[in-house]
Amino acid sequence: MVMLRQVAVVAAAAAALVAVPATAYAADGRIGVRETVCATDLFVRTQPNGAWMGTLSKGQTFLVEGPRSGGYIYGFAYGHINRRGWVQDGWFC
Repeated sequence: MVMLRQVAVVAAAAAALVAVPATAYAADGRIGVRETVCATDLFVRTQPNGAWMGTLSKGQTFLVEGPRSGGYIYGFAYGHINRRGWVQDGWFC
């Protein structure tokens, strides 16, 4: 009887995990693609970890041109920034 109860609890827990919707996650930028920013704020910098030039907000776009360096990626920030710079990679939808 105890064994059946344990099996039922495990089965119910597994079913609950399957029923939970998957959370969205951010992805690395793909070179040559105009990516959408998923982060609330994404700083555009003059070089990897360099001076701040502006901030892209969630939903704005960034054309990934490459290269990558130390967790940053180079490209063109559209919108009010409208210039080339570096952003932290991994914050695109």
